Amino acid sequence: MTLLLDEIALATARLAEAGVPSPRTDAEEIAAYVHGVRRSELHTVADADFDALFWEGIARREAREPLQHITGRAYFRYLSLEVGPGVFVPRPETEVVAGWAIERLREMDVAAPVVVDLGTGSGAIALSIAQEVALATVHAVEVDPDAYRWAKRNILEHGQGRVHLHPEDLADALPELDGQVDLVISNPPYIPPGAIPRDPEVRDYDPYRALYGSGEDGLNEVRAVERTARRLLRPGGFVAVEHADQQGTPVYLIFSEENGWRDVRSRQDLTRRDRFVTARFGQE
Repeated sequence: MTLLLDEIALATARLAEAGVPSPRTDAEEIAAYVHGVRRSELHTVADADFDALFWEGIARREAREPLQHITGRAYFRYLSLEVGPGVFVPRPETEVVAGWAIERLREMDVAAPVVVDLGTGSGAIALSIAQEVALATVHAVEVDPDAYRWAKRNILEHGQGRVHLHPEDLADALPELDGQVDLVISNPPYIPPGAIPRDPEVRDYDPYRALYGSGEDGLNEVRAVERTARRLLRPGGFVAVEHADQQGTPVYLIFSEENGWRDVRSRQDLTRRDRFVTARFGQE
């Protein structure tokens, strides 16, 4: 047993006592970040190379600062993204939404699909689609200046020239693409005003604007996504919108048949909770 592994064991106990959901993983991630190695290489760090900055990182995580703010990185599907204060940290449940979109795009009989990600945040969804769907062109929309800067950094690193970032509001974005888009996807703000997220990492660190939707039910931004998707999509195009696990029915009802939506479905995340709604536009 090395000094670093002993310290990781002590740190794990501290994080567990603080209520951190994955104390061992987080202690190892912080140790790997501080010492410049992979988690699988932690045992190779010599005792003389132990860096006391490890305990600074543990103290921050013990205070429930997000791990991703401490390491500066968030992992999303096959990507490692830069994140920090001012941008929403992408969550595993959103990977399911992105995965559904990627599968639909691969099934389409379209050589070079056009995709719009409304409210891209860090760029996680847009970049995953560009990475995993050959020849897709992705337009990422983000109006918040802080989030826009993070998205720009990630797109410069991973975008491969196929992700185009637009500093526009999701409610009136990209009129030049009206009727030309194959798929619209969004993880908009949807928490109702006055609701308090359970997790301190979300409540105290994620940007308010990325979390809280407007309107009494918090779903006005989802309604804006519906209107924008209706305008952007070609006949037969798809939309996917993430929501909170208790909002499946009201979001489903936003995509009404009267507005041209077909095959509306509530879909679940890996914990079998309602997580996103999908629909096809304007084609019987």
